[in-house]
Amino acid sequence: MQVKDKRVVVTGAASGIGKALSVAFHKAGAQSVVAVDMNIEGAEETAKDVNGIAVEANVGQEPDIIRVIEKANELSGGIDIFCSNAGIGGVPGFLNVKNEDWQNIWEVNVLSHIFAARNVLPQMLDRGEGYLMSTASAAGLLTQIGSAGYSVTKAAAVSFAEWLKITYGSKGIGVSCLCPQAVKTAMTAGGPGVAGIDGMIEPEEAAEDVLDAIEKDRFLVTPHAEVLEYVKRKGTDRDRWISGMQRLHGRFEEMIPD
Repeated sequence: MQVKDKRVVVTGAASGIGKALSVAFHKAGAQSVVAVDMNIEGAEETAKDVNGIAVEANVGQEPDIIRVIEKANELSGGIDIFCSNAGIGGVPGFLNVKNEDWQNIWEVNVLSHIFAARNVLPQMLDRGEGYLMSTASAAGLLTQIGSAGYSVTKAAAVSFAEWLKITYGSKGIGVSCLCPQAVKTAMTAGGPGVAGIDGMIEPEEAAEDVLDAIEKDRFLVTPHAEVLEYVKRKGTDRDRWISGMQRLHGRFEEMIPD
């Protein structure tokens, strides 16, 4: 799908990848950009930069997603590209992670994608065209050392995106899934940890790769080239790959919570 003249929604738009995506869509000639975030001040700053509008929302709550879609429809008469980008790192570890922490990360990192697709797909299917982009993580393809919640939810996000592509790809719906390693955002402000093993990239690099994927209808967006090689190794010899990940875990074990 060509980005020029398209109507775009980006969640998690106050900073990081979401802000970079909003700016990239605007520079590429998008007709409108709706910047969505719980941080309304940050979303308003982004909206100002892209001549768009800001909407405050908790993406883990379906009524908020419905309201975002309604606001975007009011602005431009519809949505062509919905970027379900918002996500959280959650509480690290496993044994001491509470049920409410699991629920919170599940709502933001998984249900937000489900709510967005369920409520925006009908108008896209009616037109016979639309694009869904979800931000997951390399952790969704591999795993995240030291964080069960992040690993599980990002894997679910990748799986849901794949299901959408399989189910609706032949009906004019494009789907891309962003799976980077460490990106310089608020989430990695305290240090990249294990995810930075292959270096950190700027949010703008991830955004550029996303726009390229949308224009080429490419499903998997992996700004870190190493990720695809790791996926191949995992697919060809799972036991050997797990052994390698256990060794990596050992290198960082002192800084990993239970």
